[in-house]
Amino acid sequence: MPSTPLSILDLCPVPAGGTVTDALRNTVDLARRAEQSGYHRYWLAEHHLAAGVASSAPAVLIGQVAAATSVLRVGSGAVQVGHRTALSVVEEFGTLATLYPGRIDLGLGRSGQRRVEAARESAALAPPPVAGRVVDGLLIPPPFSYASVLAAPRFALTTALLHQPGAQPPPFGEQVADVLALLGGDYRDADGLDAHAVPGEGTDLQVWLLGSSGGESARLAGALGLPFAANYHVSPSAILDAVAAYRAAFQPSATLAEPYVVVSADVVVAETDGAARRLAAPYGPWVRSIRSGEGAIPFPSPEQAAALPWTDDDRALVADRVDTQFVGSPGTVVELLRTLRDVTAADELLVTTITHAHGDRVSSYELLAKEWND
Repeated sequence: MPSTPLSILDLCPVPAGGTVTDALRNTVDLARRAEQSGYHRYWLAEHHLAAGVASSAPAVLIGQVAAATSVLRVGSGAVQVGHRTALSVVEEFGTLATLYPGRIDLGLGRSGQRRVEAARESAALAPPPVAGRVVDGLLIPPPFSYASVLAAPRFALTTALLHQPGAQPPPFGEQVADVLALLGGDYRDADGLDAHAVPGEGTDLQVWLLGSSGGESARLAGALGLPFAANYHVSPSAILDAVAAYRAAFQPSATLAEPYVVVSADVVVAETDGAARRLAAPYGPWVRSIRSGEGAIPFPSPEQAAALPWTDDDRALVADRVDTQFVGSPGTVVELLRTLRDVTAADELLVTTITHAHGDRVSSYELLAKEWND
């Protein structure tokens, strides 16, 4: 049986004491090294107004990474189509696919739509608590409530800056249909008028849908016969629901004859378990900065993290993310990743690693690839 492919999701983290320039250059360097280590694809996330994350323009970064590598597939994880038009996305990524044929992935996410829906949901009564559980060795923690994030003033500011005044995101399914029609050359509006994306139409872009639950993204990816990426690292409580919903809805297509699932995981690898735990120690305070509604802070060093205040409430705020981060020696982490793969029946794993020092992040990916492929 061939080894399950490993891929990378990069948020382009800004280290505390470093600069955005450092973060961008580190991303290009990491991509080169990832290709040398045998990683299959390299995806760039999309985040906005966060001092600690520089991946606000994934299409631009994808072009830089593709230019610096030769065979690595490069893509978005994911474009937030809720504040974009289908045409702008197809033209951007069509340009990349024309320059780098056979290498570009277009991952689409519902973040823009979810901002509007979640704001409404936050006013509703909270659902009853759900207990965590362990399924065949994989921790499925209780779900996290985003009510505190949605109530933060920065959430409203981000939404306002990402949308034109008065604009409402169209339904996700409609946007995905428009993307596929523009790529396929068969777009027609309600009056039958055609439109052709140049560049974009006829390119070999590989379209993915990404999702953090068993909701619309998973079901739509299945119904359209598209590959699906499920986010254990973002929403570990819903991972089994997400992959089950996708497979239940799957219909064979010209793209796929069978379902294809990528599952993500947060990972830190070092030579020993203890060394890895030290490198991963700032992860909790970093996630706290996101979930407090203020946005990701520059990633602290272990020494800086140890000096930050930390309460039981802080621990509870980030418990699901910290408890499902895979941290340890190469052997320790590989066993955890194999469990994730087996429980979810993942066809591919998408690893995201953040450490303060760039060298530690590079080493984590290299150690993992070597152990995984041995």
